Amino acid sequence: MIALARKYRPKKFSDLIAQQHVANALRGAVASGRVGHGYLFAGPRGVGKTTAARVLAMALNCENKAAAETPGEPCGSCASCSRVWTGSANLDVVELDAASNRGVDDARDLRERAMYAASAEDRSKVYIVDEAHMLTREAWNALLKILEEPPPRVVFVFATTEPQKIGQSAAPILSRLQRFDFRRIGPQAIAARLREVAQAESLEVEDDALYLIAKSADGGMRDGLSLLDQVIAFGSGAVTAARVREVLGLLPDDVYDEMLRLVAEHDARAVFGLMDRVIEAGGDLHEFVVGAGDTLRAVLLAGLGGEPEGLSDAMQALVERYRQVLQPGEVVRLLAVLAELEPQLRQSGSPRLMVELLLLRWALMDRTVELGQVLQALGVGGGSRGAEGSSKPAPTANGPILRDVAAANPKPAASAPPQPPELRQPPPTSPDKGPLSLERLRSIWPQLVERARTTSPMLASLLAGTEVESVEGSVVAIRLAAGTAGQAEGVEHKRDALARLVGEYVSESVRVRVAAPATASKSVRLTPDEARAERLKALRAKDPALNAAVDALDLELLE
Repeated sequence: MIALARKYRPKKFSDLIAQQHVANALRGAVASGRVGHGYLFAGPRGVGKTTAARVLAMALNCENKAAAETPGEPCGSCASCSRVWTGSANLDVVELDAASNRGVDDARDLRERAMYAASAEDRSKVYIVDEAHMLTREAWNALLKILEEPPPRVVFVFATTEPQKIGQSAAPILSRLQRFDFRRIGPQAIAARLREVAQAESLEVEDDALYLIAKSADGGMRDGLSLLDQVIAFGSGAVTAARVREVLGLLPDDVYDEMLRLVAEHDARAVFGLMDRVIEAGGDLHEFVVGAGDTLRAVLLAGLGGEPEGLSDAMQALVERYRQVLQPGEVVRLLAVLAELEPQLRQSGSPRLMVELLLLRWALMDRTVELGQVLQALGVGGGSRGAEGSSKPAPTANGPILRDVAAANPKPAASAPPQPPELRQPPPTSPDKGPLSLERLRSIWPQLVERARTTSPMLASLLAGTEVESVEGSVVAIRLAAGTAGQAEGVEHKRDALARLVGEYVSESVRVRVAAPATASKSVRLTPDEARAERLKALRAKDPALNAAVDALDLELLE
């Protein structure tokens, strides 16, 4: 019994799947009599390179060219076409495997045979060289002259999966050939073709089974037909998705269901049970990681309003269920972690440990909420809390991230969060100007800092933790709090602005002098944690709404 991959090999250019750019060019060349003397067909395995070469040979030597419905197409049924299609002995069409005929002597023999004319005046001699990248540099050099000045009606077709190797070993050859790049075939196109083959063979095949086979074919139509042949031979009856998984060793959909659950619920303990299940099922860890990435990508696409393709019904339902649980921003972070660890997964000597590390990082990843959503929930700048029809705030590109501490460490139900304070306070009004004295300036200093928030948030953040040290004539000395020596330079740059601000509260002009911190006689180098704490403190001091949101919702502010 002939294999499906051979039985349903295309006989015409129009039968080539996903290679219309190649089919149209070759058909037009045959119809117009402008066929080149040398072609290079490059592309992944199983996408139709050798088949296209055979169809070209059939079209050049077809006995019924005049009767063809489409100019340039072979009839596919005459004696010449049948011999080419079946690979039978043919004087005018010669197929060579460069993997076993790669030496210079083989190339010389091919060159000498090409000098003989075709068997008939209206025919062409076609030499199809498969796996052409296996030819040696000396073999290419032997073919160089005949490819540059070929005999009449002689066509060379070189098929390869690695054209870059030809460029490395025989770069001059490429300029003498017309190159066509064959594309991978999409899962939808492979599934549609498999469905046609199943109907022609009177086979009952589930759609989910076709999608699984098409996905496993990895863009190759030949591989898809071979896998279908393999699954059919496994047993009688309808071809189901369960049979395909059993034959091909694929993991069931509920494995990815459990993966999404533990990520969504932050169930780190379930990671080890899931890995035990994958190992006991004989699953390939690399396949599991690829499937996990594809699943998250489908969830992300669905969450952004798209429609993932090539998924089984069970996987479609799974994606639909989790697209509302996992927000797009969270899924992007999960995929970023996968991209970060993928090189280590490929090279690791302990792949199970690396996959467990990946899943643990996913499960322990903090939840994030957009600051705009928090403020909207508090009724700031966009209607009342929970109001229907309110527009969704635009996400900030570089804004702060709020981690939901309450979600990670839930409090007892009895302890309700405090009601948010009024976030928008009217700007404080400056009091009447008074005399410049140390006691008065110290008493009004908090009001002065609060007023700075409305005029210069940066100045207000720099004044956080400062105090008035002394007043000597018209000079006001400002001392920074302990551990804030890093702010001294910023306050120095803002001395004039601070002097103007103080001038609003006193009846005479003043100058500002910045004193050293109270507990340090020299500048102190901040640790990275201290510097980060100072930046976050300044950020909260700069934005009262953010400060109130963090306190009201028990959130932790991250950079």
